[in-house]
Amino acid sequence: MGSFNQAEEYAQIGSNDSHHRRRSWRGRLRQIALPSFLILFLLFITGHDHIFRTLTIWPSSACKKPIKLQFSPSSSTLKISIFEDLHFGEAESTWWGPEQDIRTLQVMSSILDMESPDLVVLNGDLITGDDTQLDNATEYFDRLVSPMVKRNIPWASTYGNHDNNFNISTEAVLEKERGYYSLSMTEKMVTGKAEDVGVSNYFLSLYQIGHEGPVAILWFFDSRGGLAFQRTEKNGEKIQLPGTVDPAVTEWFVRTSRNLKRQHRRESIPSLAFVHIPVSAMLTFQEAGVDKHRQPGINDDVPLSSQVGDEEFLAALSEAGVQAVFSGHDHGNDWCMPVEKKGGMEGGKTMFACFGRHTGYGGYGHWMRGSRQVVLSPNGEIETWVRLENGDVSGHVMLNETYGTDEYPAAKKAFTSLGAGEPR
Repeated sequence: MGSFNQAEEYAQIGSNDSHHRRRSWRGRLRQIALPSFLILFLLFITGHDHIFRTLTIWPSSACKKPIKLQFSPSSSTLKISIFEDLHFGEAESTWWGPEQDIRTLQVMSSILDMESPDLVVLNGDLITGDDTQLDNATEYFDRLVSPMVKRNIPWASTYGNHDNNFNISTEAVLEKERGYYSLSMTEKMVTGKAEDVGVSNYFLSLYQIGHEGPVAILWFFDSRGGLAFQRTEKNGEKIQLPGTVDPAVTEWFVRTSRNLKRQHRRESIPSLAFVHIPVSAMLTFQEAGVDKHRQPGINDDVPLSSQVGDEEFLAALSEAGVQAVFSGHDHGNDWCMPVEKKGGMEGGKTMFACFGRHTGYGGYGHWMRGSRQVVLSPNGEIETWVRLENGDVSGHVMLNETYGTDEYPAAKKAFTSLGAGEPR
């Protein structure tokens, strides 16, 4: 499978966020030969104590160069485990709330050991911000990434509606992620207020030995939703945020995708996309009917909850050559579908949309927890399945031009519970 090596540069087309410059400054700091404590001592005795007020001491994990995402030289594939809807911190004041988090960590750990992915995607609703407090909300992040930290597996995040709440902001979650500099690949590439454009909008380039430039792109989008951080209406009501990718982000995506293709002299670059709230095409498809043999998976959230007014975003995904977009949010669904091409969605191969599998024991539903696995090849071939916490595999399919007409075994429903004391 794929591997992660040290990158000599950290330059991303389309980024307009200043933290890249901060990372570049940290890189120069690492080149200083004297130990840090000696430098600080010299500054102190020479009277330059004002510098102490501007220096930032980063965690030891930050003292590594950024990582470069590559396909494996042996298998020429990249394997991704998607963890959806972890919901850490839910019902934290009850006896069963913390137990849910323990069970979630067990699910994550067992799946990582069974699948050995090259990359983990945390695809929204990492934390149930509805139930957490201002002083502890982001502390749950340390717990939820511990399975990856223990196994030294990099991850990339999108943020979901439950990550936005009165006592938690996605900006604070991102700042927490930056403390895991050697493993977290999450970025912010679109400037603007989190309420307006979201935070987790960025891309990652995938490389292959012997090839110039990226051979594939992973795109990540913030579908927002939830509540504004520490703000209310004049009447005291909390402010609801729209649950969709903002048009300004779509504009950035179109511009950046075109720039990438122009720079690398490519007509198209194979791509995957990740966004927490599913695109509206999934609701349209569900209303027409999900075939249990042609789109194997559970389909119990009916009607599903999707983005609204996302036609331009869908068209942009198609234009950019995105082959599949992966979402969560609806815990009772885990099927894939071909996206019907409509106005503005011209040419190219079929694009697919897939649900992941509810991973966390926080959040509604008694379906057995699990994780969608995605194996990507440089030629754009996508193999995917759901690994359940008990080790079973569900909905193993190939996303290709015959998906939707090919027939597969129907997915078997499996359920789980915290036990007799569970209040749901």
